[in-house]
Amino acid sequence: VLIPRASSMELCPSPLGLEKEHATLFTTDSLHFLHELISTFDEEVDEILQLRVSKKAQLDLTGDLPSFLESSRHIRRDPDWKVLPVPSRLQKRHVDIGDLAPCDTERFIKALLSPAQDGNIYVFKKMNKKKIHMTYNLFLRRPSSADVPHISQAPVLMLRPRAWNMVEHNMMVEGKEAPGPLFDFGLLMFHCGKALFEHKSGPFFYLSKVEGYMEARLWNKIFVWTQQKLGLPLGSIKATVLIENVLAAFEMEEILYELQEHSAGLNCGIWDYSASFVNKFGHLPAFLLPDRHKYVNMEKHFLRSYMDLLVKTCHRRGALATGGMAALLLPEDPLSDTYRRVLASVTRLKLLEITAGVDGFMVYDLNLVEPMQKLFKVHTEGDNQLDQLRNDVTVFPEDLLSMPSGGVTLNGLKCNIAVGVLFINAWLSGKGHFFYRGQVEDSATAEISRSQVWQWVRHQTRLEDDGRVVSRQLVTDLTKELIMDLSPHCGSVRQRLHTAAKMFQEVIAKRHFPDFITTYLNQDHTFLSSQNAEPMQALDKDLRRSKL
Repeated sequence: VLIPRASSMELCPSPLGLEKEHATLFTTDSLHFLHELISTFDEEVDEILQLRVSKKAQLDLTGDLPSFLESSRHIRRDPDWKVLPVPSRLQKRHVDIGDLAPCDTERFIKALLSPAQDGNIYVFKKMNKKKIHMTYNLFLRRPSSADVPHISQAPVLMLRPRAWNMVEHNMMVEGKEAPGPLFDFGLLMFHCGKALFEHKSGPFFYLSKVEGYMEARLWNKIFVWTQQKLGLPLGSIKATVLIENVLAAFEMEEILYELQEHSAGLNCGIWDYSASFVNKFGHLPAFLLPDRHKYVNMEKHFLRSYMDLLVKTCHRRGALATGGMAALLLPEDPLSDTYRRVLASVTRLKLLEITAGVDGFMVYDLNLVEPMQKLFKVHTEGDNQLDQLRNDVTVFPEDLLSMPSGGVTLNGLKCNIAVGVLFINAWLSGKGHFFYRGQVEDSATAEISRSQVWQWVRHQTRLEDDGRVVSRQLVTDLTKELIMDLSPHCGSVRQRLHTAAKMFQEVIAKRHFPDFITTYLNQDHTFLSSQNAEPMQALDKDLRRSKL
């Protein structure tokens, strides 16, 4: 479909049955806004992606390891600059709800009714019926039910556009597929930016997969341009940058500096960040990452150093520092030993983050919101911990780059294979997460799972259990065992599960490490050809309680 007065723009037709929602979202005015936004910044998006490739090639060719930048030393040494204060509704961010999507209406409404401070909303996954329906609900539908609070009273929505590596296949601008994040951000801002601002509830964002200050600078330019176009004051948009890449850990102050008027702080997580070590240094034996289930957690030196540095950096500059997501799910029976054990586990790990000085963190399970808020109430004072400057912390490059000791276990290998295969299976059904062994698994855990298997195969690592070498054949055999165990629970979706298994085996055997599993899934034609929207509810239910 060619857009009137913008013949250099094409949009795929509406999915069947959603013509009304499609027409409401993609009006002539919204399409012209998207066209102007994308055509203005498209070349710069390509430039930052090329810069990523250049940086990686330089590291590979020189053997150098990252360090704090000499060129921006003056920014780090200047004690006077700070980010602008965030609006009052972002001052207290003790508990965010992670992995929300309005297409899951029941969970979305429960989150709106919860006492959480924020909801972390994935704006888009894929352009399909669910995406259109989700977008319509989120942007334009005005709930009439008295049970749904007004946006100014509900938890703040922190919207998360796709990362720079993702594209929107259903829109072409000047002969090129549209950058996914510009499509997501632009559509949201056009329809909701002013309303969110007027109700003092946004527009607020999470920015994922940022690898350095130049990428933060581009986002800042996009924010400034958008605010001018929509008549919003400078600084209306606020964004939390997820530090999910080891290179970004060396540029945290510079990232805050670039986003001074628009910063809502930085976020530290565990699995995307850990996977980035494989992405950047996975071919080096010195960076072999051991079994994550047994040897990798936030108490390890490289991760604790990263968290401490993030908190110190943020609080020095007046920015909020937030932690990762608790993925564990509370059992239904609050009197059971399992319930108490899971709650104790989450409490111990989140108390570690609170003690480090974080101002908040995420949970997936809505039933964890109140216990975690109580944890903040008991162990902190006020809305945040900005007064915790962490002057006791000094972090050197070697602290951020020190790999934990440990080996590889058969159980860890099996679990990584299962998470990788089942994430691809979920993706092919139109979902971005699934439940397995009592916790939620998403793109972050899939990223670290497939990264570790790829690295262990590459270095022919031996299992602690019996000395077997982790090889492609061993992974293939264990994948077949997994499929046999899961097949009785699959019913009509068995073929999709087999497809997911084949794709997983393909991705872990690649000669060159695929940068992101989501890019691989989204852009490789073999994945695109097998996408469908078959229901997964029965399989999800079995996996949630599975002890495979």
